[in-house]
Amino acid sequence: MADAPLVIPIFFDYASVLCYAAHRVLGRLEAELRNFGVTLDWRPIDLALITGWTRGEDVVGARRPHVLGVARALAGPVRVPPRWIDSRPAAAVSLALRGHAREPTWRERVWTAIFEEGCDPDGDGELERWARDVDLEGALAGATIAHVAAATDRARALGVDGVPALLLGAWPMPGIQDDATMLALLRRYAERQRQSRRGA
Repeated sequence: MADAPLVIPIFFDYASVLCYAAHRVLGRLEAELRNFGVTLDWRPIDLALITGWTRGEDVVGARRPHVLGVARALAGPVRVPPRWIDSRPAAAVSLALRGHAREPTWRERVWTAIFEEGCDPDGDGELERWARDVDLEGALAGATIAHVAAATDRARALGVDGVPALLLGAWPMPGIQDDATMLALLRRYAERQRQSRRGA
């Protein structure tokens, strides 16, 4: 009997440039991950709700050059907002699309708009424009910010206190590494999980 797919949750916030880098790294690995039976379950949360950061302020501060350097090394050129954006409306759309085949399309549009095109999701009509770009206007109607708060509470209960975070069993592994490191780590984790399922 074939092994059941191994689903690994990854918690992210659209405001985080390191989450954008994770999206790019893991996107490049998607086919290889699928080949050894791993599926990533992207789960948006509101990091400001966990950390107490103030939306609209520069919460990175002196760490900005380091964070930007890591993101550029992993994802290439990026345009980082000077302040912590309110990612909740975009996250709410992702949650409304959860399980829908078009959810990855929305996620890609948001990442590209913010970190490649330099768009501000707080701008008047921006989310509506992004939704039109990918023919997902209907998803906005089902998007509720309260759902983002509830998703964040569930993540916090699992021990998530930063993003990106991959939930490996009971451990939320923070951060993102280069392609080879992430592939080796996830392959090893998948193999151990399968051995455990078989009672090895």
